[in-house]
Amino acid sequence: QVHLVESGGGLVQAGGYLRLSCVASGSSTGIYDMCWHRRAPGNEREVVAVITRAGTVTNIADSVKGRFTISRDNVANTVYLQLNDVKPEDAAVYYCNADVQTLFSRFPLWGQGSQVAVSS
Repeated sequence: QVHLVESGGGLVQAGGYLRLSCVASGSSTGIYDMCWHRRAPGNEREVVAVITRAGTVTNIADSVKGRFTISRDNVANTVYLQLNDVKPEDAAVYYCNADVQTLFSRFPLWGQGSQVAVSS
């Protein structure tokens, strides 16, 4: 069984920074695209950033370009989201997502969510 476990959420001051981590644990034979989504109260879930297994960033939301960075460590099966110059509108629950391959199947997997709150 494979799980995604997130960490790093919390309260950050506007203009500050935070790093979210998401570790895939369990018996996977491959982890392909990994990404971060977020959902703010009253809003639809939106894709924040996507990174391929090779480390290519294929998508990043216009609202976070130049401020957020997605990266990954394939040895550690971890994807990161570095949040810099955080704005009040970045407050949301952030979810990591991974395209996971096991011996028997390939499927999308979600983390438990990390709350990011922003104080002004």
